[in-house]
Amino acid sequence: MSSIATEVRLLDPGAPEPSRLPAGLTRKRIAIGAVVLWILSGTYIVRPEQQAVITRFGAVVEPRVYPGLHYALPWPIDRVAKVKVNELQRLVIGGDPADSVLGRTNPLASQFLTGDENIINMRVVVQYFVGVPVNFLFRSQDVAKLTGAAVETELAQRVARRGVDEVLTTERIAIQDEVLAAAQRLLDAYGAGVKLSTVNIDNASPPAEAADAFRDVTSARADTERIVNEAYGYANDLIPRARGEATQLTESAEAYRQSKVNDAMGDAARFNAISAEYEKAKQVTGERLYLETMEAILPKVKKLVVDSHSNIDLTIIGKKP
Repeated sequence: MSSIATEVRLLDPGAPEPSRLPAGLTRKRIAIGAVVLWILSGTYIVRPEQQAVITRFGAVVEPRVYPGLHYALPWPIDRVAKVKVNELQRLVIGGDPADSVLGRTNPLASQFLTGDENIINMRVVVQYFVGVPVNFLFRSQDVAKLTGAAVETELAQRVARRGVDEVLTTERIAIQDEVLAAAQRLLDAYGAGVKLSTVNIDNASPPAEAADAFRDVTSARADTERIVNEAYGYANDLIPRARGEATQLTESAEAYRQSKVNDAMGDAARFNAISAEYEKAKQVTGERLYLETMEAILPKVKKLVVDSHSNIDLTIIGKKP
């Protein structure tokens, strides 16, 4: 500046000399500006998917700060650590499928011992998110490793209580639910600050050496279930039909019984009426009953009724014309 001012004066000797600020006042303004900027640097924003933890000289002063605009004492007094609490994080136990394609599998990491002393290969996918930010940040050095160890421990215990057939077929859902609940309790006891979302058995298969035998067993089991289902279907079709036929026979028998009872009651009533008439006129009633009976017994035979005291030759009746 002094050289420029000198040049200006040399070019225009009548020009006024530029004003100068005292050096102390300039340094003061710079210091005030720096202090203001330092104070303003404590302003921070927590996004909607985040939560923050504030530490002051290493000690936690705000364990959970929710989304929004906030202020903390500037660095190095306060430090702001932000974590994404709504983001699901994925963890694979037993080897990632990409590793299998690339041939980087570790058989021991995926092998579990069942209750009937069989070895089974399993791959489990775990999803979790941050539950307690302060614990997630400061209680464990490697949260993912701790979470994987907790799930793997509980999974090994549940598999060891069941047979290999149950693990491969009917008990997979039960194992997943039990491992999810037990591993969450274990992580809570450790204070890991993690919440498990899902524990899913992505793959469960026998070792390669026994794969063929297991496939045969599975096929036989499927055939057994198919045959049993077919038998149940046949039974479900036959039993209702048999019950319907039995009901129909019972109703027919009941109707037949009732018909016979009614016929018997009618015959008895008719007999009683005829008996009463017979008592009134035995000769006439007896002859009428005899004739009606003969007519009923011999409906297609020509009958000739004659008096026993008549002089008709009955031999001509039997001669052919």
